[in-house]
Amino acid sequence: MPALAERVRRLAPSATMVVMKKARELRAQGRDLVDFGIGEPDFPTPEHVKRAAERAIQQDFTKYTPAGGIPELKEAVAHYYEREYGARFDPDREIIITCGSKHALYELALALLEPGDEVIVPTPYWVTYPAQIQLAGARLIPLETREEAGFSLTAEELEAALTPRTKAVILNFPNNPSGATIAPEALRRIVELARARDVFVISDECYDQFVYEGPPLSASTFGKENVVVTGSCSKTYAMTGWRIGWACGPPDVIQAMEKIQSQSTSNPTSVAQKAAIAALTGDQGCVRAMTAEYRRRRDLLVQGLNELPGVRCQRPKGAFYAFPNVTGLLNDSDDIRSCTELAAFLVERAGVVTVPGAAFGREGHLRFSYATSTERIEEGLERLRRLLA
Repeated sequence: MPALAERVRRLAPSATMVVMKKARELRAQGRDLVDFGIGEPDFPTPEHVKRAAERAIQQDFTKYTPAGGIPELKEAVAHYYEREYGARFDPDREIIITCGSKHALYELALALLEPGDEVIVPTPYWVTYPAQIQLAGARLIPLETREEAGFSLTAEELEAALTPRTKAVILNFPNNPSGATIAPEALRRIVELARARDVFVISDECYDQFVYEGPPLSASTFGKENVVVTGSCSKTYAMTGWRIGWACGPPDVIQAMEKIQSQSTSNPTSVAQKAAIAALTGDQGCVRAMTAEYRRRRDLLVQGLNELPGVRCQRPKGAFYAFPNVTGLLNDSDDIRSCTELAAFLVERAGVVTVPGAAFGREGHLRFSYATSTERIEEGLERLRRLLA
């Protein structure tokens, strides 16, 4: 059999998908698991969004659409950014609708990056960034953020990492996996620094509405010349399976992405696009309700984690993840020398699913998703207390 392409053989599977697979195997054996592993809202898609999809089906809106998305949805996205952040995008030239924000980010990597280019990515980072950069032939430059600063980033830290080969910096605030946010002034200075150094800012904002201290923030507020923002209905409206995302940015970048999309997926799903319009333009009370519930869950989980021996956890300001430092639980003599071995130990001995921080570029941490019920959070904490006592 002919060999697979080298780019695939060097590619690691998503760590979160590996965790899901392990959890499925244990459940198939009859194990009851408390799953803090997967970053997926446990809320149902809002009713008015589902009804919009039903109407689209009944009206036979089930054919091909324009490759870059239907005009009505582009207009809804443009209105969203103007309403929320005061940023204005031309729906025809500066917005593309994609099959989720992961799709938008991958198209951006293909459109912007070439072999030899460097991309600065603050750690901890979402597990997919390195793979997408690698597939585009570029090189990831990790920039370690400080735990004591809440895993946020400053312009000074970014400037120290810039080189003549830097093509882009990927920002993700609120952050997966740490829940970190960034101050408006820090974000403004980063955008201005990148513009002065002719570097793209790719701002992954799929958790933008889940902020617990201060208002939501977007890099689009501070300019569009060198900024591309990506967003999604997946988290904000509990629409992970609908696969609708977008990118907003300079016309030449968006046109390049649309060219790639036209030769790959053709267009986002027609019915899901109609549902996304209802999500973006309808009553936003569902988002406020989810945010309030996530805040309660965050407080419960973080308090419980900080009460465990050998664990310390920053209070995340956004998203729905906690990223505790678990170095106090690592011990060579116990054969638990890494966060990966610790995650395996916790799922096997306590039935508690987490994701090792090494997958996000930070050893010594675990990611806990609190996109699960209060009852399951309490059960998971109790299991950890018993195990670690």
